[in-house]
Amino acid sequence: MFRTGKKFSREVSIYDPIGADKDGETVSLLDVLEATDREVLETVIIKQDVRCLYEAYRENLTEMEQTVIRMRYGLFGTKEHTQREIAEKLGISRSYVSRIEKRAVGHMREAFYEPAGNTL
Repeated sequence: MFRTGKKFSREVSIYDPIGADKDGETVSLLDVLEATDREVLETVIIKQDVRCLYEAYRENLTEMEQTVIRMRYGLFGTKEHTQREIAEKLGISRSYVSRIEKRAVGHMREAFYEPAGNTL
């Protein structure tokens, strides 16, 4: 059932396998795209990666982790804050902000790299 739904989905990842080459190696859309302008391909990849990161942010982080990441990196139109500034605003220690940030980045890294088949 899931595979059928995916087959008719309008979204396609450039990392999705589309077949195999003569050696039996998996071939992705990225492998066969030929762009005369390398920047176009890089822009497509960056946009897809950003979308995946925002999805990982929404789906894998707790509310506190989202708040810390949003404030720390200035996401969604907010300004960047230091760990000390975040700690003062949230009424927690700077070291606790650091631990939350580290844990949240780890969750996002796992969510980003594993499903897409990307490697570190």
